[in-house]
Amino acid sequence: MFRTLRVPNFRTWMIGALLANIGGWAQRAAQDWLVLTELTDNDAVALGLSLALQFGPILILGPFLGLLADRINARTIIFWCAVLETIFGIVLGVAVLLGVANLFLVYALALAIGVVQAVEAPARHVFVNELVAKNNVPNAIGLHSTMFNSSRLVGPALAGIGIAVLGTGWTLLFSGLALGAAAIAIALLRRSELHTVEKAPKERGQFGAGMAYIAARKDLLIVLMMLFVVGALVFNFGIFSSTMAVVEFGLGAQDYGFIMSALAIGSLAGALLVARSSRPRLSVITVAALVITIGGIGSALAPTVTVFVLVYPLLGFGSVLMVATTNGYIQTTTDDIYRGRVMAIFSTLLIGSTPIGSILAGWVSNEFGPRWALGVAALGGLIATVIALVWLRRSHNISTMATLRSAFTRTTEEQADTATQVITIGQRGP
Repeated sequence: MFRTLRVPNFRTWMIGALLANIGGWAQRAAQDWLVLTELTDNDAVALGLSLALQFGPILILGPFLGLLADRINARTIIFWCAVLETIFGIVLGVAVLLGVANLFLVYALALAIGVVQAVEAPARHVFVNELVAKNNVPNAIGLHSTMFNSSRLVGPALAGIGIAVLGTGWTLLFSGLALGAAAIAIALLRRSELHTVEKAPKERGQFGAGMAYIAARKDLLIVLMMLFVVGALVFNFGIFSSTMAVVEFGLGAQDYGFIMSALAIGSLAGALLVARSSRPRLSVITVAALVITIGGIGSALAPTVTVFVLVYPLLGFGSVLMVATTNGYIQTTTDDIYRGRVMAIFSTLLIGSTPIGSILAGWVSNEFGPRWALGVAALGGLIATVIALVWLRRSHNISTMATLRSAFTRTTEEQADTATQVITIGQRGP
């Protein structure tokens, strides 16, 4: 499960990325708390708008930025993006400490961070291919997801404690400083031990060629469609967690942080399961979408905060299992010269769909209550499940039960089951 940690460059990157992501999650939790409780009177729409501005740029710019990752060294992109994110994080923390923070500033910085993340996202996804050998890419992706969700476990909890003890301003400042760890890690990498990844030559029509590649891969179209639905309707955890904590259960900042950490426990379990897997499978993606549905319904119906904290991790487990498996599947079946463009679409659909869903989730929470917003998340998981099952049935005559059995059966290259074989269709591209 942890074999790629033996690679020095991957280990260095993981440490830096872990610290940076802890800072990022702490910053996001503190920013959500700032908007919801200090700059507004529990206004979920204002919170949704801040999330929309942060994730909106990738929806517009993302598809066109994949070419950067296919042409330019990913290390360079990630380094400068990390520097800019650190600066923006420090500015917000200082503004709160000086008492000059307002919604306009939060919105402006959220938009600026969103632009930077739109540039950085495809480069970050393909960077793993430079750190480890190709046969270790699925394991590295799983471990990277484990790191990401470990930070989701620690970051919000630290933010909750930090807000309660030090205040929102200091919490945001320290979180912003932690973002610089990613830039430091990039600077410490041993360049002679990095793996060469084929880059696309500069020529006309490359964006169209990337779109044609995706269009010719029906399996990619299906998993990307599922990803869009889940990204829009499910990945609004900041709204779910904060409104359930404050509005539904009347909790404080520290309890809110631990609710976010409960979600992350499930996310961490999902990421570890991906790291343990030797092959990303569509059947696993399908079952993960079904788990999202169950977790969303259970969380929405939880009668007490104790039951909620016990059920809520299912939503994180299913979400990360689906996204990380989709990530691994796309990266291991996509040609090198197209990977940046395909992962740009991946990032665009996952992160860029959040503005659509965050405003919807905020409106549903305001009008009908936080539990109904979680119901929307359950609906997203159900839609994604149906998309996969219908495609498997119509295209390859694979039944629902066969798909479910495949998800829970470990296969080998020599004894691949039918559903696993479907995954390999189109791996070579057009």
